[in-house]
Amino acid sequence: MTTATVTDDLYPTRLTEAAEPIVREHPTVWGTAADGPFDAEELRAHEERGFSILPGTLTGGEIETYSRELDRLTADESLRGDERVITEKGSGEVRSIFAVQHLSELIDDLSRDPRLLERARQLLGSDVYLHQTRINYMPGFKGGGFYWHSDFETWHAEDGMPAPRAVSCSLALTPNYPYNGGLMVMPGSHRTFVPSLGETPEDNHRSSLKEQKVGVPSEEVITQLAHRHGIDQFTGPAGSALWFDANIMHGSGNNITPFPRSNIFMVFNSVENTLQEPFAASAPRPDHIAHRDAQPLR
Repeated sequence: MTTATVTDDLYPTRLTEAAEPIVREHPTVWGTAADGPFDAEELRAHEERGFSILPGTLTGGEIETYSRELDRLTADESLRGDERVITEKGSGEVRSIFAVQHLSELIDDLSRDPRLLERARQLLGSDVYLHQTRINYMPGFKGGGFYWHSDFETWHAEDGMPAPRAVSCSLALTPNYPYNGGLMVMPGSHRTFVPSLGETPEDNHRSSLKEQKVGVPSEEVITQLAHRHGIDQFTGPAGSALWFDANIMHGSGNNITPFPRSNIFMVFNSVENTLQEPFAASAPRPDHIAHRDAQPLR
């Protein structure tokens, strides 16, 4: 296992003048093949690409169980108006529900499932805690996409995450087709940190979770990264898991098909990479978006 202490801001962002992309100093994989279920070749591929797709992570029965749980939560009238619930900008339908482990015992248990926990610990080389959880629901015809971005840019700027020593796991509850708004990633882009321009507005999270406009790269930078790295897409049957690095450039298009897309999304952060004060915001985002309780998951 590897330990790192970050005291300086190695990834300055939200700048007043354009700056060159920064070569990442930190590894993507912190553990070894001896630390968990990924073998040496799988770890090498994850280090190189910044993501791994694992079909069959959830069984058919589990998919049905979690899908019913998602339906229960999105239909829960008592959550309407709750700050944890994010709705589509245009239709008003539920888009995401944050801190979902506090609303669902099933999902809380899933976050501690060895199938997930052992892989998260292996990739990050330490005990881990939940930085963020949510369920995402992209309805047919009306589901809005997300512009290209690196999660770490926001987590660093607005939450105070020192280093990109975090990994996300997206568990598909519906098939991910090439045409229903599936997540697109630029393999290898995680090795470059892209600073963004512009100060962070007050309470930026209130609008950015519906449509992110601050903390996104320019079209010129996106073009350069796309030509350098290409674009892959997370496709596959329900039950598949996508593990992807905190700093990988990713986005999704609108879903104009009849086929909805939903997933459970968990961000595991190393207990050696706990949140500080925001690096480029006047105040940290609320706890339901960025948890500050770093008790290791057991």
